[in-house]
Amino acid sequence: MAFSDLLEQVGSTGRFQVLHVTLLSIPVLMMASHNLLQNFVAAVPSHYCSAHTNLSQLQLSPEETLQITVPLDDAGKPQRCRRYVAPQWHLLGKNGSSGSGDLGDLEDGLDADLQGCTDGWTYNMTAMSSTIISEWHLVCDTRSLNQMGQTVYMGGVLVGALLFGGLSDRYGRRILLLLSNLLMAVSGTCVAFSTSFSLFCLFRFVCGMALSGLGLNTFSLIVEWIPTRVRTVVGTLTGYCYTIGQLILVLIAYFIRDWRFLTLAVSLPFYIFFLISWWFHESSRWLALNNKSDQAIKNLQSVAKFNGRGEDGEIIDNKMLQESMKKELSSTQGSYSVLDLFQTPTMRAMTLCMSAVWLSTSFAYYGLAMDLQKFGVDIYLIQVIFGAVDIPAKVVVTVSMSYFGRRPSQSAVLIIAGITILINVLVPYDKQTIRTCLAVLGKGCLAASFNCCYLYAGELYPTIIRQNGMGWSSMMARVGAMVAPMVVLTRDYIPWLPGLIYGGAPILSGIAALFLPETLGSPLPDTIQDVEDRGSGRSSKMSPKETIILQDTQADLLKQAA
Repeated sequence: MAFSDLLEQVGSTGRFQVLHVTLLSIPVLMMASHNLLQNFVAAVPSHYCSAHTNLSQLQLSPEETLQITVPLDDAGKPQRCRRYVAPQWHLLGKNGSSGSGDLGDLEDGLDADLQGCTDGWTYNMTAMSSTIISEWHLVCDTRSLNQMGQTVYMGGVLVGALLFGGLSDRYGRRILLLLSNLLMAVSGTCVAFSTSFSLFCLFRFVCGMALSGLGLNTFSLIVEWIPTRVRTVVGTLTGYCYTIGQLILVLIAYFIRDWRFLTLAVSLPFYIFFLISWWFHESSRWLALNNKSDQAIKNLQSVAKFNGRGEDGEIIDNKMLQESMKKELSSTQGSYSVLDLFQTPTMRAMTLCMSAVWLSTSFAYYGLAMDLQKFGVDIYLIQVIFGAVDIPAKVVVTVSMSYFGRRPSQSAVLIIAGITILINVLVPYDKQTIRTCLAVLGKGCLAASFNCCYLYAGELYPTIIRQNGMGWSSMMARVGAMVAPMVVLTRDYIPWLPGLIYGGAPILSGIAALFLPETLGSPLPDTIQDVEDRGSGRSSKMSPKETIILQDTQADLLKQAA
């Protein structure tokens, strides 16, 4: 008997599992809201230097004040970070009060003495009523702080993955899920009431940590209470909850234009999720592996009653539970660490290639997803398009992996994504439709790459260190997400450099992916020696039993595709 047989005995797909998965999936809808929240709360409104203080007493229209205060740039628009040292009254005589300039105005602006925005900035808040940019003036000399905010948040996601992963294995999934929901609710509320940018970053860092705790423990509780045969379907549906969450964020942001109220709107639901989480049952599999057999049996019997199979649950005892966990207990023997990923030549090469794939996928993905304003399209529309493209992208790459293999699919989506980003560098800024279409294609390919590398990495690493391998890959993805916002800052010095970096990284990692072994139809490696044998071409064909194990593991890994 295996543990899966116990799940069948208590009702593997009964009412409990349906309600359990549904309630766990609902918070996933809101996880995307925090991941992409920076697109809206830190949107940069049009701005220019405020007028000289002595002009406030004069009867001038806003257009006239702007014309004599702020010089025009090469595109004929008011400069964002400079103004005239003294009002240029003679410009009123040239163009009346139209506020538009010609070549003569540009030349006058070059000749006149200019200074920084010593009296602050004026913002055009037609799209949003407030953002952290307009509230704390994160423009001009302090504009880099905007990108720093997202980097700090992604740093929290990285720290949370390292912290909550270990705590979950030690103290259980349920208690860490409770803590993560409460932490997200409280820290999100604190973000909304932050009185300075420093506090904003601090609480966003905590939000990032909470997000990792939510993701790790939500998916663990889902897969550990459902049978293998439905894990692929459930995992895919849960992954699409994140995609739908991107569209929900747009809807909320469209109706709530104030950044504080928007942050509250996506944080307050987690108080409700915290209360709901008290109903969840701790994983009986985890309880049994941690010498808590009595509680594991109690939970199994509770699930059996909920599913209307109370009599079947009553016959479960400690002996039956221990018998069912023999396989899991034997697989936990031995001590392995991340260092084993670099122990042998084939493992080392494989880990380096997968590190490049994960880092560049996350790096380019967030480089596109977190810089929507550069496309010159309505930010709400572009976010809807960017969210919706994930749906067909994931379907296409899943079919491709099944028919053409993991390696060509992984390499192709990365290289195509990189090429589209590089082409976009050459497209003039005023060609908004072309730029947007290329960006959407690139973002879809990167979403497909995420879908592919979750499954691919799980099949490449041997059973004894598979979790270490997945953890290392996830860490590289977080590093890529942290670095991505900072690359945008290079645009101030070389306008085309961010696009070159964002496009070049996926192409290079796509080439690196070609050096990975193909895993379609291959047996799953159990040991490091199995990996070395596969690398030297000594691997054998899969037995029927290995085919079942492969399908089982694939189902486990597909749950993470998002």
